[in-house]
Amino acid sequence: MAKNIQAIRGMNDYLPAETALWQRIEGTLKQVLGSYGYSEIRLPIVEQTPLFKRAIGEVTDVVEKEMYTFEDRNGDSLTLRPEGTAGCVRAGIEHGLLYNQEQRLWYIGPMFRHERPQKGRYRQFHQLGLEAFGLQGPDIDAELIMLTARWWRALGIADHVALEINSIGSLEARARYRDALVAFLEQHKEKLDEDCLRRMYTNPLRVLDSKNPDVQALLGDAPTLGDYLDDESREHFAGLCAFLDAAGISYTVNQRLVRGLDYYNRTVFEWVTNSLGSQGTVCAGGRYDGLVEQLGGRATPAVGFAMGLERLVLLVQAVNPEFKADSVVDIYLVASGAGTQTAAMGLAEQIRDAVPGIKLMTNHGGGNFKKQFARADKWGARVALVLGESEVANGDVVVKDLRTGEQQTVAQRDVAAHLQALLG
Repeated sequence: MAKNIQAIRGMNDYLPAETALWQRIEGTLKQVLGSYGYSEIRLPIVEQTPLFKRAIGEVTDVVEKEMYTFEDRNGDSLTLRPEGTAGCVRAGIEHGLLYNQEQRLWYIGPMFRHERPQKGRYRQFHQLGLEAFGLQGPDIDAELIMLTARWWRALGIADHVALEINSIGSLEARARYRDALVAFLEQHKEKLDEDCLRRMYTNPLRVLDSKNPDVQALLGDAPTLGDYLDDESREHFAGLCAFLDAAGISYTVNQRLVRGLDYYNRTVFEWVTNSLGSQGTVCAGGRYDGLVEQLGGRATPAVGFAMGLERLVLLVQAVNPEFKADSVVDIYLVASGAGTQTAAMGLAEQIRDAVPGIKLMTNHGGGNFKKQFARADKWGARVALVLGESEVANGDVVVKDLRTGEQQTVAQRDVAAHLQALLG
């Protein structure tokens, strides 16, 4: 017997019972995006490898360890996208979207990183990303954070996420801070683990992200980025804080907060949660004013963020179990007897024409009424429509409310209006 082929480790199937909740969550997210005037852009899953090396940085963990890179038949190096911002910027430049104009874009889809699979973190994972181009004030940074806060309220998880913000300044300010941090770390090499020793010279700000408790204790005495900020970045950050205060959004200034990708400057932020075990990031982003020019476009201010949907779904399930998937079926059409199946299918089409968007399933499995009602219950239907031979002959249908058990015989020509009133 041939061996069954299974999914690749860390790349998961999502079955109908799961995708129904995903769809409701995604629908909620998209509704909020529309209320802020953002438009969807759809991007390729595969890009040329140099795009990510130039955008993310050659000495980041993503580029060094995590990308799925391969050579195609033409000898070109291609990579499954590990994140969405670089591809969005590439598309904006390629199609002239960023020249002297604002753009507010969002995208959703799978990303790929070769990491150790664990709860909420997989090798194929899904992100929703948002990017705003051509706007440079702290007001747009604040609006992005306000948008995310509206998501949390809509999903019923606002009490289980906390906002951390920081400014990592200009490139010049970061260079000064980097020198000071390296000088400090060189005095304490014996306390650094192997990974931090490597990062100390290749990407020293990433040492701040170390999960090693001994390193974190050491960093308590390290210089802070805030001491090296340029005046413009300091003013920008003060403006952001003022906007958040006015909006009533609580936050913590985390001086050690940096982002794992090299293109960020000034504002960085993360929404974190303790409700999934150890603290985890739900959503993160910041400014990247130099990236468009770095990838060949004209200098364009930009800010954005990405959110991992797997972790968001887990959080909603953990803290707001009342936020359930929409039902797959509102109405189940039961039919039994000679000639009733043809009549049932015709009636179903009539109802769908009259009530667009109605969720109506017709029984196609045969069986007596008892079995068909069991199927209606399995699908979570609120109403059953019953067609027997007498109903077909009389042009009627029995409408049964499966929650109360009440039923009523209705003329087929009136059933659509009756259902609209019954289902609200």
